[in-house]
Amino acid sequence: MGLLDLFSKEKSRERNVGRVINKYAQSPDRLKAMQTLLADGSPEALYGVMRRFGMMYDKTIEDEQEKDYLFESLVEKGGVVLAPLKKYLLAADSISWPLRVLDKVVATKDEVIDVLAEVMKRHEPGYERDPTKKMQLLTHLGGIKNPRVPGLVAPYLADMDGEVRYTAAEALIKQGDEAAACEPLLAVFVSDQEESKRLRIRIAEGFAELGWSIGDKRAEVEKHLPEAFTIEARGKEPARIKKKAGKE
Repeated sequence: MGLLDLFSKEKSRERNVGRVINKYAQSPDRLKAMQTLLADGSPEALYGVMRRFGMMYDKTIEDEQEKDYLFESLVEKGGVVLAPLKKYLLAADSISWPLRVLDKVVATKDEVIDVLAEVMKRHEPGYERDPTKKMQLLTHLGGIKNPRVPGLVAPYLADMDGEVRYTAAEALIKQGDEAAACEPLLAVFVSDQEESKRLRIRIAEGFAELGWSIGDKRAEVEKHLPEAFTIEARGKEPARIKKKAGKE
């Protein structure tokens, strides 16, 4: 293939990517462009077609259908999409669909976690104008039962955004790993700097549901305990948070 042919193919690919992410194009035109890029199969074409996940079409049913089609097509290609998928996960602002693809094209949970850990390095705890991507990463991690997850999630309990902190707490509670989660969750719960009542309620609910001990922090926990909860200790048993009868 000569230089002119390569240039022509690249320009054609760019035009099709433009059609794929054009919200004012007709749905059949976008689908045709997606099919062309998928048939191309190069890393550049696959990365380009993934940009459709980041575009929201005004007609919600067609938007969902197009994304479903793209999801199924990428999954069908298997591991060949992994390199452009990693690139897209690092670059995109919203990654819920690509995360679903990732789950299908890698063989193990550890491989999924490896990719997510790499992406999280670009979105460490701290200020971000739009924390959506952080929350999507934390939510996805929360659904993967693995001893590596709590260590990746816990630092986000110190994030500046309250929704990120809540999502991190939710992910830790879902893991159900008392040894890994109790200390960081209690540290947030008893902190005088934590202003979110909703977050404290969720942590209290988690401890009550899972029967986790609050260790030697009874006095500190009582100071911040939401009204619907109490602390129960029987004999030499460790103190635990309980939900009051009749409180839902």
